Amino acid sequence: METSQLHQHKLITNDQKNHVFAQNALQDELDICTDFFISVAFVTQSGLCFLKTHFADLARKGIRGRLMTSNYLGFNNPDVFRSLLEIENIDVRIVEKEGFHVKGYLFEQNGYHSLIIGSSNLTANALKKNIEWNVRLTSLENGEVLRESKKELERMWHEALPLTEKWVERYSKNWQSLTRDKLVTDVQDEKAIYSVARPNVMQEKALENLANLRSEGKNKGLVISATGTGKTYLSAFDVQQVNPSKMLFIVHREQILKSAIKTFKMVIGGADEDFGILSGNSKDITAKYLFATVQTISKPQILNLFSKNDFDYILIDEVHKAGAASYHKVIDYFDPKFLMGMTATPERTDIFNIFELFDYNIAYEIRLQEALEEDLLCPFHYFGVTDYEKDGVIIEETTNFENLVAEERVKFIIEKIQYYGVSRHKIRGLVFCSRKEEAKKLSEIFNNRGFYTAFLSGEDSISKREEVVERLENGELDYIFTVDIFNEGIDIPSVNQIIMLRNTQSSIIFIQQLGRGLRKHGSKDYVTIIDFIGNYKNNYMIPMALSGDMSYNKDSLRKGTFDTSYITGISSINFEAIAKERIYKAIDDVKLDSMKSIKDAYAKLKIRLNRVPMLVDFLEQKSIDPYLIVSGKVSNIKTYYDFLLKNDDAIGKISELENKYLMIISREFLTGVRKQDVLLLSEMVKGREFNRKEVKVLFQSYGLDAQERTIDSVLNTLNLNFFTGLLAETYSGGEIIEAGQNIQLSVGMKKALLRNSYFKLLLEDLLSASFIKSESYDKSRVFTLYKKYRRRDVIRLLNWDKQQIDQNIGGYIRKDDEFAIFITLKKGAEFSGAMMAYEDELLSPNLLKWYTKAPRTMSSPEVKAILDYYISGLNMHIFVKKSDDEGTDFYYLGKVEPQLNSIEEFHKPTNDGKTKSVVEMHLKFLEAVDYKLYRYLTNIE
Repeated sequence: METSQLHQHKLITNDQKNHVFAQNALQDELDICTDFFISVAFVTQSGLCFLKTHFADLARKGIRGRLMTSNYLGFNNPDVFRSLLEIENIDVRIVEKEGFHVKGYLFEQNGYHSLIIGSSNLTANALKKNIEWNVRLTSLENGEVLRESKKELERMWHEALPLTEKWVERYSKNWQSLTRDKLVTDVQDEKAIYSVARPNVMQEKALENLANLRSEGKNKGLVISATGTGKTYLSAFDVQQVNPSKMLFIVHREQILKSAIKTFKMVIGGADEDFGILSGNSKDITAKYLFATVQTISKPQILNLFSKNDFDYILIDEVHKAGAASYHKVIDYFDPKFLMGMTATPERTDIFNIFELFDYNIAYEIRLQEALEEDLLCPFHYFGVTDYEKDGVIIEETTNFENLVAEERVKFIIEKIQYYGVSRHKIRGLVFCSRKEEAKKLSEIFNNRGFYTAFLSGEDSISKREEVVERLENGELDYIFTVDIFNEGIDIPSVNQIIMLRNTQSSIIFIQQLGRGLRKHGSKDYVTIIDFIGNYKNNYMIPMALSGDMSYNKDSLRKGTFDTSYITGISSINFEAIAKERIYKAIDDVKLDSMKSIKDAYAKLKIRLNRVPMLVDFLEQKSIDPYLIVSGKVSNIKTYYDFLLKNDDAIGKISELENKYLMIISREFLTGVRKQDVLLLSEMVKGREFNRKEVKVLFQSYGLDAQERTIDSVLNTLNLNFFTGLLAETYSGGEIIEAGQNIQLSVGMKKALLRNSYFKLLLEDLLSASFIKSESYDKSRVFTLYKKYRRRDVIRLLNWDKQQIDQNIGGYIRKDDEFAIFITLKKGAEFSGAMMAYEDELLSPNLLKWYTKAPRTMSSPEVKAILDYYISGLNMHIFVKKSDDEGTDFYYLGKVEPQLNSIEEFHKPTNDGKTKSVVEMHLKFLEAVDYKLYRYLTNIE
């Protein structure tokens, strides 16, 4: 029997560098199992969080499982047993025996069993962080081992006690917390995170950079730091190292002042009278360290109490708000020796340029992913869950208010938030709603259901907000319902659950709201984020915000949804199956390459750089994929020059021919699919000329394929002989090189470079960007696994001398010993190329069912070539896309070999009621397809 990736035994470890974790192996097994049996000595709530969406999806399919754990050493917190009782499709039993230390995960799959056994308990550290060894075995290869394992598990199960509320209550009374306390010392309180004597890693680097700025004579500095990473502590450390005679700290909300003063006192020390507040209720204007609200200090009568150089050092918290008139009054009035600004989100939706305000002096920048890597934030578990659906109607932007607060939806929401739970079972939550009336009504309904909640809006006074927040922190409230007032500028470190009941309007707001729970605190081990995903057109922003990928590349967004292993540390990102499909649909439907999207990204980058961005800047600053600009999908934009011209930012003129050169190079090379083309052209632009031998040496010096046929293909592309049909017409006259005995730039290209420095600047930038893009491709292979390719890219990379028109290729093309197959899995009812019901199908990560074109028989040339596969040495390459909604390019899944005994000729009905002959066969992948991509392509959830 064939052994596929699903059936192979393998070693399972945690590999942080390559983002491969034991949790992924368990998730993959759960997603396709028909039954499961988990037996582990130790379980944590955070470990359960890795699997909860998968348990929920199994419950939706009617699949139950068993979990056996223990009271050994009192490791398991009573809270984890309460969490297990919330999972309705798992039966749980407890082994009350000393020395129970089993770690095994048994899964019943379609036609076989698999067992993961080794050192990993069901804890977050064991499944993602620790050095652990586990081995995966299957009944197809290790049948006797699995039979014995299953028999032993069944024996222990029958001797174990069922988990009940009564058992948990008894265990809680006897449970000793000493061991557990030791496990959480790193998050006991803020002093454990921000030592008065010792700044954290981020703060040390930022302090050094700030000191360097001042030594260079700069009097301004901007710190960009994710929420919860200790910006206030950083500012206090910097004030300590500067030691100003007087300091001013400006905030936009009065409730922040007291906590800021507390932080500064811890760091700087000194008498209480050195610290003063300037607000509506206090006027301590003589204090050495003055903490002021912008609303108060911006008043003319207050400003006039100070001289312009009264303060040596001024700090502005949440400085992205500095576009407001009140901030301008203060900033324009004072003349400090140093002005420091702090923000988590410098990119704004308004036109204010924060970077310009600080003379583009970015002292330090650390975003969410880096902060998690440095262990500066509380770990989080994000759950993208399916919002309420009734009679096929899903919550969306235009849903009536009555449906948002309907009895059934409220019940649905409560069930979900109880299922996904909170750290240590004591809720301190924030609920972000789409509308003010929704937040108010839901708060009322939750109170009637036994919760303790409050509603806050922008209309509430500062004192009321402070009073409600204090009640939440004291444990008097479970939730605060609101719309947008807690996006930023509020510090509630004990928050352990964020509920999102609204559409994601922007990635900035999404991260701000998620960030409300990311401060470390002794009362929690992690924060739970529950995002109710309805039928929203902006759902594509969710993977964008979580991954930090702002390329607007649809394939990157899809990958950020089906493969979330990019998240660092013991945090996790989890989507229920239906929620994923809603995100995929939003990605398919949105037009990310619109002029508006591109102009917005361009404007933000221009503001940040204080100059016209080049294509390389988009890549280096992790902004929009520059290929979107030049792909030809935006009206009348063929090159970056066209875009700059349209935005009045072109600093020179280029000719029509020069623009054609840029268009050809942009369209063909900016994808980065083959480095050789870009490398050779880059060297020639520097003034070099080559013969074939020198080209070969150049390619070899970079470790690139330098076969004669590859050199021919590169030259054939650069002199445009490769292109046919409409592309040949479009590119006509734009030959880039002349490839005779002497390989040199074309006459037109040489003249353009000599006479137009602006054209040369644009060309060199384009080639540099293309080179950077090519770095993501595997230079040891013709095609890089799981990258996407256009049909003409494939033909060019196979070194064929002429491009084939897409319509002529259809589903596949063969030449000599190369055979490229292009498959659209979801062809749709109007699949024009079929004329009949094609049923190409990925049967497993190892196997593809494939049909030839029609009419074809066993005597057709391509079928005969396949039948002679083991004699002819045919290379069969598979390129797949999920549907036409994904565009015109295909994922490369690798090489296959035909299963000769599966090749059969059939007669299939056509759309016009007739029949045509077609040949069906199974193709086996030489290297099993990545399982996450396989699941995405096949919709197996």
